[in-house]
Amino acid sequence: MLLIFVFVLMSWFPGAYQTKLGQWLAKICVPYLKIFQFIPPIFGLDFSPILALVVLEMAQYGVAALSRFFY
Repeated sequence: MLLIFVFVLMSWFPGAYQTKLGQWLAKICVPYLKIFQFIPPIFGLDFSPILALVVLEMAQYGVAALSRFFY
């Protein structure tokens, strides 16, 4: 979740994606974020990362609930 948050924040800084950190984060985050690109930008704002973070949080909660159930 932190990686996606940092990746989204980097969009505010020109040239941040061309740094080593930006390229590394892109390799990790872009494939996951592409799943949620079906949401069109509204007033120039892309809300797909928010949905991606919500889905990731729900998956994390689900895995934690399953681990408590089985252990």
